[in-house]
Amino acid sequence: MNILVVDDESVIREGIKRTIRRAFPEHGVQLAEGPDEAARILRGGQIDVVLTDILMPGMTGLELMQLSRSSYPHVKWVIISAYSEFAYAKEAVRLGAKDYMLKPIGKDTLISMIAQLGEEVERDAEQEQEAKMLHSSLKFLREAVFQRWAAGLDIGNMDIAPFVERHSRFHLVLVKMESDEAVHLEHFIVENVMTELIERYGEGFVASLDGKSLLGLVTAESQDGAKRLNDELRQHLKKYVKVPFQIQLSEEMNDFNGIPAMIRRMGRNSGALEFEYYAPGGNRAVEVAVQYIRAHYNTDVTLEKVASIVFLNPAYLSQVFKQKTGSGFKEYVTALRMEKAAELLAHTQLKLADIAEKIGYQDVKHFTQVFRKRMNMTPTEYRQQFGREAGLNRICP
Repeated sequence: MNILVVDDESVIREGIKRTIRRAFPEHGVQLAEGPDEAARILRGGQIDVVLTDILMPGMTGLELMQLSRSSYPHVKWVIISAYSEFAYAKEAVRLGAKDYMLKPIGKDTLISMIAQLGEEVERDAEQEQEAKMLHSSLKFLREAVFQRWAAGLDIGNMDIAPFVERHSRFHLVLVKMESDEAVHLEHFIVENVMTELIERYGEGFVASLDGKSLLGLVTAESQDGAKRLNDELRQHLKKYVKVPFQIQLSEEMNDFNGIPAMIRRMGRNSGALEFEYYAPGGNRAVEVAVQYIRAHYNTDVTLEKVASIVFLNPAYLSQVFKQKTGSGFKEYVTALRMEKAAELLAHTQLKLADIAEKIGYQDVKHFTQVFRKRMNMTPTEYRQQFGREAGLNRICP
């Protein structure tokens, strides 16, 4: 049996692990200090039992359990907490937790509970292992084929007729997260919430396009099912996802051959029935604004547009942006563009017009003026100087 212990207190995690290992050396025990690491472990391995604390940074243990049930229905959950509040216990029972244990957990109590769960896992495994393996294999095969198909890649001799037959009409739901860092927890949240909502409103599945984008296909049972799914998905993700993200819902489709083209259109923010952009507000507004600017500096990024994304008044955003970054909004965007221009001048042979376009300037003359004012030399002079310095470095290392 494989057990995952999730608690932000290392003393608790290690203590539970030692007790289980001594009493049940045959069981595997993995540790996670929070929901992010727990999500990664759940996705990467076969976990049978999760013991999770309730109050942790980022997400509660009950929320982690709720979000995981649809993707990992076989997992048995035990809630551990320092709080004996009835509301917590009631919610744990409603979600299907096997037990609600108060800290500090007695060794005998823990051993007895693990022994009982071990017997349950063994019985379940005998009855469900074959069916589960078949279902899992088909699920991953289906999603892998769909993932390649959606990307316009060759799927070899794979027959997509079963897809077409089951989904004569459907909508696509694209969720894309924007962050300079890995988004393991957010990816996990989106995948599980979207899977559960698709099952609630119809039939379909979710496939990961990349580490920051997921695509759902749904054939809704009712006429407004896709719209309702999109609305509920929006509400859940606004609550749980802590990085900027986009949600796009396609028009109703009836041709599988049109999926790759529709995804490309949605990637350009066109062809979507609904397109919405969300970002967490409050103290993280400037951080989110910076992430957005770094992702869209080569577009017509304005103070007003960024302010609308982080739900702040433009004048107020301008004030707090300068306090937090030390630069005014326009100055920050210009500096970032010139930094990218310098990289392209130094490491590529692109024409000045192409470089200007890549960093958001349509007028080469204006780009040259801005670059010269900031760098005290023209783009051509910068390229020549960088070339001379690189040559000297090769001669005199």
